[in-house]
Amino acid sequence: MAVAQTQPAATLRTQGRTWPIIRRSLLYILMSVIAFLAVFPFLWSLLGSFKTAEDLFDFAIEDPGTYLPYAWQFNNYTTVWGLNFGRFFFNSAFVATVITLAHLLLASTAGYAFARLEFPGRDVLFVAVIATLMVPFQVTMVPLFIMIKNWPLTGGNDILGQGGRGLLDSYAGLTIPMFPTAYGTFLLRQFFQTLPRELEDAARIDGASELRIYWNVILPLSGAALAVLTVFSFQQTWNDFVWPFIITRDEDIKTLQVALANFRQEYNTDWGLLMAATMVATVPILILFLMTQRYFVQGIALSGIKG
Repeated sequence: MAVAQTQPAATLRTQGRTWPIIRRSLLYILMSVIAFLAVFPFLWSLLGSFKTAEDLFDFAIEDPGTYLPYAWQFNNYTTVWGLNFGRFFFNSAFVATVITLAHLLLASTAGYAFARLEFPGRDVLFVAVIATLMVPFQVTMVPLFIMIKNWPLTGGNDILGQGGRGLLDSYAGLTIPMFPTAYGTFLLRQFFQTLPRELEDAARIDGASELRIYWNVILPLSGAALAVLTVFSFQQTWNDFVWPFIITRDEDIKTLQVALANFRQEYNTDWGLLMAATMVATVPILILFLMTQRYFVQGIALSGIKG
């Protein structure tokens, strides 16, 4: 009788140990499938950048070996770099760096003001800033273009902004309209609210001004959130196509994403060159993420703790 009573208990214990293993295995399988679907397009472009135009689509789905190049070709990369690609690369890097630095400065100061300073209308103003996130760029695109074109005393314009091109085809036109960042302000404001106020109070007792507290106390503790904003801002600016496409006609000012569109023609597209150029354009984003990944997840988690 005792044996009969212990068998169900042993079965339950076995099932209790088996089910977590099965659940974990299913989770790993699902995550592996999702990871493969995310990585496969990148691998396809990477391998395609070493193929000739004839070999690019010569593969069999059932034979994975056909996905590899029959003969590894580096001509696509040398050809791409010879098409003024270095200039396009520099333009994108310069514009993305300037805008990212502006985001870090403006978002951190505004975020500190919204998180720590008391002034009339603070919460209403913060809601207004966040509300701009719901406005599509297409709504402000035309007004921004008119403002840049009619910028006074630049590009041949008179004091009324007439007669010339304003800031079109200029680095200032590419960067200045992108300086404000409502998302960056929200991100850093949320992070600053997680920091203990005792540190600031101690600094005030020692006679520190608000600017000194912001620079010497708050910013050194905000590396994780600043790393997140750096990655997001740089990636968004680096991948931006619409705004540079609208305001640039000069080949020496065009950014990398606009230049990539030149590889696509009406009746023919050189996919090998396009994939090689895309791989080159991906390198800075990968390097930036690898440099900041130790802070990235921590910053994402901490920035949303306190509302």
